[in-house]
Amino acid sequence: EVQLQASGGGLVQAGGSLRLSCAASGFPFDDYAIGWFRQAPGKEREGISCINSGDGNAFYEDSVKGRFTISIDNDLSTVYLQMNSLKPEDTAVYYCAAALAAIPSGSTWYRLPSYFTSWGQGTLVTVSS
Repeated sequence: EVQLQASGGGLVQAGGSLRLSCAASGFPFDDYAIGWFRQAPGKEREGISCINSGDGNAFYEDSVKGRFTISIDNDLSTVYLQMNSLKPEDTAVYYCAAALAAIPSGSTWYRLPSYFTSWGQGTLVTVSS
């Protein structure tokens, strides 16, 4: 069974940084994708970034591109989201999720919760002004 656990959220001032972690285990094969989503109160769940375990390709939503960086460790057990230059608009519950296949280059599938079949519990990020 695929299991995911997000951690690293907290309270930070605008302009600050946080690094979220997603511990992942139980994948039946090596080629998969891990995405990060966030959901603010009253808003839809938004896919903001994703990384393929096999080819290492990364994907970013425009709202976070240039500020956030996704990475995966060498043994593929943990995915990170380094968040810099945080804004109050980034305040949300952040979730990591797994898809059972890589995201093709140029695809926007990373935005779609329906393509991700396993989810971790969210971690709250609060950015104060």
